Amino acid sequence: MEELTIIAVRGLGLGAVFSLVAMSLNAVHRASGIFNFAQGSMLVLGGIIAALYMPNVPDPYRWALFLPVAAIALALVMTVQGYITLLPLRSSVEQHSWLVSTLAVSVLISAVILLLRGNSQILTTSQFPSFPVFGTRTPAPYIMVIVLAFIWYAALRWFHSRTLTGLSISAVAQDLDAARAAGLRVRKLQMLAFGISGLIIGSAGFTAAPILAIANDSGLAYVTNGFVAAVVGGIGSDTGALIGGALVGVLSMYTAFAYGGEFQNAVTLGLLVLVLMIKPEGLFGTPAARKV
Repeated sequence: MEELTIIAVRGLGLGAVFSLVAMSLNAVHRASGIFNFAQGSMLVLGGIIAALYMPNVPDPYRWALFLPVAAIALALVMTVQGYITLLPLRSSVEQHSWLVSTLAVSVLISAVILLLRGNSQILTTSQFPSFPVFGTRTPAPYIMVIVLAFIWYAALRWFHSRTLTGLSISAVAQDLDAARAAGLRVRKLQMLAFGISGLIIGSAGFTAAPILAIANDSGLAYVTNGFVAAVVGGIGSDTGALIGGALVGVLSMYTAFAYGGEFQNAVTLGLLVLVLMIKPEGLFGTPAARKV
């Protein structure tokens, strides 16, 4: 029972991190058609902010103060990144320079972390005590990041269905050319989407810092698993991101527990291949129409 609880709770917590990465990927892709492969490194930056400013003695009030600071800081960084990424594009799909630029940002962040902090893992103290779940002591960040994933899911759902700006971004997602012809300021909406993505990933990295592997080369693993969660759930679907992240997280945790961590990536990619073979649009995705 204890082993099952550890796999389930920690797997769902890890999956919530992947879900948040997937939702942040969806936020950018919905508005621009771009996959920002720097998301994993941005998540690590959020964790580094926690490592730098959180004390070794737990201080929940300080944590609550710095959480929005970390989210806003990453939002600003990603807005600038969005501007640079979108600058050479006449539209979001005519060119693929974004592949190079987003990967270049990821490599640059990794290099800076390596130069400043070395290649050792950066540890962060949890600001909240662990508590029992079915008799098993569980670090608080696992539960907190699950709650954060549901908060962002609800916030994004409200934003895209209830606000004029959110509806405008949804219109851009449906038909970019028609949205531009209708007078929408597409480029500003796309940059806003980058900023929202930064808020998500900044808050995720800061909240989950004590349970993340924070190092110069760990961003790739997080963006890969987040991308798998997004594809499994269905690109553009935040519901799919939530479910896909949970599936990837629990499966990864079970694989690590039963067979060893070296098999995690193989099993995760196996899940991706299986879903794409059975339902290419993902569990909650919709088939896309293609112009011929």
